[in-house]
Amino acid sequence: MNITEFNYNVPEELIAQYPSQKRGQDRLLVVERKKNTFYEKKFEDIVDFFKPDDLLVLNNTKVIPARLFGKRKTGGKVEIFIIDKTKRPIEALLRPSARIKENEEIELESKDKIKVLGRSEFGRFVEFGEDIDGILKRAGHTPLPPYISRDDEELDKNRYQTVFAKAEGATASPTAGLHFTQDTLKRLHEKKVKIAYVTLHVSYGTFAPVKTDNIKNHKMHSEFYMIQREDVNTINNARNNKNRIFACGTTSLRVLESNAENIINFIPQAYNYGGTSFKGFEGFTDLFIYPGYKFRITDALITNFHFPKSTLIMLASAFAGKDLLFKAYDYAVKNNFKFFSYGDAMVII
Repeated sequence: MNITEFNYNVPEELIAQYPSQKRGQDRLLVVERKKNTFYEKKFEDIVDFFKPDDLLVLNNTKVIPARLFGKRKTGGKVEIFIIDKTKRPIEALLRPSARIKENEEIELESKDKIKVLGRSEFGRFVEFGEDIDGILKRAGHTPLPPYISRDDEELDKNRYQTVFAKAEGATASPTAGLHFTQDTLKRLHEKKVKIAYVTLHVSYGTFAPVKTDNIKNHKMHSEFYMIQREDVNTINNARNNKNRIFACGTTSLRVLESNAENIINFIPQAYNYGGTSFKGFEGFTDLFIYPGYKFRITDALITNFHFPKSTLIMLASAFAGKDLLFKAYDYAVKNNFKFFSYGDAMVII
């Protein structure tokens, strides 16, 4: 399967540079797999596609201020973008990088200093000492993705974060969740839709390009995930009762599918023995989903429009069917949908 099969052209003016004026006021493209069709609604209509006892799975990761600015002793400006705070040593993208020497110190806007170490897979390793959280609080900026060609602003602190964000650690937002408002969640609750949470700390690796012609040779980046015990139980019950499971975002879907065996075989009593209480599943997932993958947990997917030739559009192609998905993308381009992180949404049912 060649990388060129997942390419398409998106006009630059359709790449959303700002979120909608009000959260949730976005367009929604509905893709129905069984009918092999798609049509347009508003995102606030998402509630209509749920039935009582359906389950919505949300990623409650919280974006950290992972973008830093500083200067070298020479006075040269440096931008530091943390790829993943959960791993040690910490890996970051530096711009510019080529001239920065190993063990060189960078002074941040907050006057804190960090040390630049050797080269890594994506960029450089950096050393923060023991106060990384304090440094990010003092000097960090919202880590907007590279296709948003502007500096971060005050509004991004709120709008690049979901309303249910809780577990700090992401360096990129789980963007499908950005459309949900407290009112939408309330309406789902009133409809007796169940909600479960997973955590996957989305990293900058989600934007990493596929560099192999044959996509099967691509090595997927790994990201930390966690599912609390009560949420494992909720997901397991939904599956056993044959209620539909909606994954909000490719991140939630990857957590679900990475833990398919754990979820299917979950027996609460088996995890309580010897006075030890089971708290949930956690680890790192590098699951790469592309056409041909057999989904075991997920019945519907809420997602945004994804970058050409990305692992995310490959996942969406696997879920919707490649031909149908690209027909839907063609419609979205021709009808001026907004694309990527701050763009419009799609639900695949």
